[in-house]
Amino acid sequence: MEFTKMQGAGNDFIVIDNRDGSLSGEMLSRLAARLCTRRLSIGADGLMAVSPARHGGDFAMLFYNADGSLGEMCGNGARCICRYGCEHGLAGDIQRVETTAGLVTGRRIDRRTYQVRLNDPSVLTLEHPVRYHGKDYAASYVELGDPGLPHCVVRFDGWDALETDELRKMGQTLRRDPAFPKGANVTFVKVLGPDALKAVTFERGVEDFTLACGTGCGAAVAALTLLGAVSGRDVKIAMPGGELAVTVTPEGGSARDILLTGPTNTVCSGEVLDEELG
Repeated sequence: MEFTKMQGAGNDFIVIDNRDGSLSGEMLSRLAARLCTRRLSIGADGLMAVSPARHGGDFAMLFYNADGSLGEMCGNGARCICRYGCEHGLAGDIQRVETTAGLVTGRRIDRRTYQVRLNDPSVLTLEHPVRYHGKDYAASYVELGDPGLPHCVVRFDGWDALETDELRKMGQTLRRDPAFPKGANVTFVKVLGPDALKAVTFERGVEDFTLACGTGCGAAVAALTLLGAVSGRDVKIAMPGGELAVTVTPEGGSARDILLTGPTNTVCSGEVLDEELG
């Protein structure tokens, strides 16, 4: 089985072509859980399977988290798979990708830079405070797409002053907060200046911090734009793996046309030989 390893701002993925449908959902889940395990296999934050389009798109994307669970969508993953689709003749400079959360449209900016229009929010609650160790933190809750990809955006200027282990415990606790029925990706965000943010995301399914989270950036900018903290136009977000940019259009107390732009990198391609899969 052939694979391609890609990453976007440090968010890394294994891409396989399953347009022939030879791999079932159960098999893809098992593959993801094994192949994404770092040091024991290829290692990645998730696995993406290119699948046949069924609703007028160029192709479909099934995204599996590193633990083997099926994810609704992945922003940086979508940017990477748009590049994969463009370079493998599945689409042109504009890519229409069907995801579990709905249609995502991608655009090639240059050879390595891709932009995707994330799924519009189906839920956006600006004031959804969370509690950790008896202290309340200002937060927003956003679900992108339908079914929605859940995000808790914690507005906490001091997050980067905490010890990594303490911040990880906080992320683990909030990720499973009963207030989030599906669990949630938890993005800690601080405002650095006009339209400049610093953020990190504890991701559901990875169960740890990733170097970048595209949908987390989209959710954060959508919420902060509606709260008046940023303009919503080309907002730069510094994440551990690199910088991403988000533009949103506020509308009627919510947001639409969430555009995520950033770098992609094709790391390697080859054949899966992992003997533990036998």
